Amino acid sequence: MAQSSQEWQEETLRVDQTDLLIVKGGTGKPLLVLHDEMGHPGWLKWHAALARERTLLIPLHPGYGRTAAPEWIRTIRDLAGLYCIMLRQQKLAPIDVIGFSLGGWIAAEMAACNPDQFRRIVLVAPAGIKPSEGEIRDIFQMMAPDQLRSSVLDYENTPEFTSLFGGIGPEQFELWEDARAQTARLAWQPYMHNPSLGHLLEVVDTPTLLIWGRQDAIVPLNAGQIYQRSIPGSKLVTFDQCGHRPEIEKLSDFLRETQSFLA
Repeated sequence: MAQSSQEWQEETLRVDQTDLLIVKGGTGKPLLVLHDEMGHPGWLKWHAALARERTLLIPLHPGYGRTAAPEWIRTIRDLAGLYCIMLRQQKLAPIDVIGFSLGGWIAAEMAACNPDQFRRIVLVAPAGIKPSEGEIRDIFQMMAPDQLRSSVLDYENTPEFTSLFGGIGPEQFELWEDARAQTARLAWQPYMHNPSLGHLLEVVDTPTLLIWGRQDAIVPLNAGQIYQRSIPGSKLVTFDQCGHRPEIEKLSDFLRETQSFLA
């Protein structure tokens, strides 16, 4: 059953024989939002702030909960291809995009395939590139609640942390396990990166903003530095005393940088 609130609603798009659930809210020029490997975290303050001027389109990734995964999607690049089809089918390109962690990796793969489908790109601590210093955290060595806690620097003092995913309950545990299983299918080998991505990003001439927390314990800042060198003209912004979720850990700074860039 579709869900809705005063700020957002769910719609279903038929994309290449896949019934893709989309969370849609706001008003104005469309903004594609690609969620991370844990799933859509719910409608947060940053969503509401951007939705005052933009129409947010948040597809629920196939296999990450309530959107069924087609058999042919076996890599992150395949998933990126599905969204390329969606943009073309809906005549949304060129569109602005913001991707978080695994969602940032998806956006990067889309840009490497066809940079002209984007007007501006925001990548928030994306996976997809192997750091030369440190390692991408092995999320499968911990339970999902521990993974969530490790995604911020100080979860006890992070605003909105307890609001993520609507709180932790039996239904959310099941959705997390679906998400973790799908991440394992798509990104287990090689783990959470694509060795060719850095090379392919050299064709991207779309204005790109990279946002990273200096204390990110999931994807090291060094990966962001490699992204910045790989995408010509891209800008890397870092926040101190911040982990893997700058959108809630440094809300004001995140909105200032994002809104200015997208404007």
